[in-house]
Amino acid sequence: MNDELRTVYADLHIHIGRTEAGAPVKITGSRDLTFFNIAREASVRKGIDITGIIDCQSPAVQEEIERYLESGDMTELDGGGIRYGNTTVLLGSELEVKDPGCGPAHLLCFLPKLSAMKEFTAWLTPRMTNVSLSSQRVYALARELQTETVGLGGLVIPAHIFTPHKSLYGSCCSRMEEVLDPADVAAVELGLSSNTEMADTIPELHRHAFVTNSDAHSLGKIAREYNAFRLAAPTFEEVAKALRGEDGRAILANYGLKPQLGKYHRTYCEACDALVDLADGQTEKKCPACGSRRIVRGVFDRIAALARPEDAVGGPPPRPPYRNQVPLEFVPGLGPRKREALLARFGTEMNVLHRAPEAELAETIGAAPAAVIAAARAGDVSVASGGGGRYGKIK
Repeated sequence: MNDELRTVYADLHIHIGRTEAGAPVKITGSRDLTFFNIAREASVRKGIDITGIIDCQSPAVQEEIERYLESGDMTELDGGGIRYGNTTVLLGSELEVKDPGCGPAHLLCFLPKLSAMKEFTAWLTPRMTNVSLSSQRVYALARELQTETVGLGGLVIPAHIFTPHKSLYGSCCSRMEEVLDPADVAAVELGLSSNTEMADTIPELHRHAFVTNSDAHSLGKIAREYNAFRLAAPTFEEVAKALRGEDGRAILANYGLKPQLGKYHRTYCEACDALVDLADGQTEKKCPACGSRRIVRGVFDRIAALARPEDAVGGPPPRPPYRNQVPLEFVPGLGPRKREALLARFGTEMNVLHRAPEAELAETIGAAPAAVIAAARAGDVSVASGGGGRYGKIK
């Protein structure tokens, strides 16, 4: 691989549902989400250059990776990552921490090589109830987990940082420094219900890169959010440089759902499932529809509560554009048969979403869904907001 910089697409948060032998890894993940199936889906159908496969701390998953390396079907790269076809897999793990006095939060930990991930597993094993399962509690301080990861040459990225369940700001704390060393946070993951503009209202995030990832629990959800990087090669080392903005490497764009499409965008009532509008500065949490106090604050209102404009010095830094991404499954009138027709003609979803002319899309699937895809490219779609665990919808 040469040093000529090029654009690559990356989705850094994809779960393993089961091992090939059928053992559970992510309980809520699809059974066909195996390490190999994810790599193949990303390479052949999605057209994603880099995937972060979470749950690689599982010893059974590591055994599968070793078999593919030994057979020659996959190759470990000198710069870090596992190569399959046209895709590089970064080895990651999503882990839950809960410091004293704080709620739970999920952290993404990435390691450059399989050997480093095995060392990580050895460190985790006495600190977890079951190291084979995904997103499990680590009985150590968040900073201890961060120190171990960084010491092994890894990257730490707080996951879906605003969602009301198990995230840094949504359920854990109000300031990052309460649980983590901000200097050793490689980036933060925005999650499906927020975007760059919303996150940059929190001044302490101005120093951090933003990434947008799918958090996929099924093969079809891969690349519903993703990033465009400028790299010399699709490797762990190059991604680390892009997150730091070094040597011309960079994040070129974040492709994410319009926040209103996210299922935790608005505050909602657990008792009656109604979306709740909180007035500015409102502290009383009571459902206007049923009177219940079982209110879960949505991302929109949580960010409003955390914003501290008085702490901002000079405003947010220049950011890559956040481009509203409409996954094919959200496009009205675009069922499985039409999606397969698009892939048969254009090869990958990245080609459909970014490169195929609207006229050719219309020839394949009809004018109405083709117009939605074209409008999504231009950021010109109207949606009904999601909340309460239900996704929003394109109007």
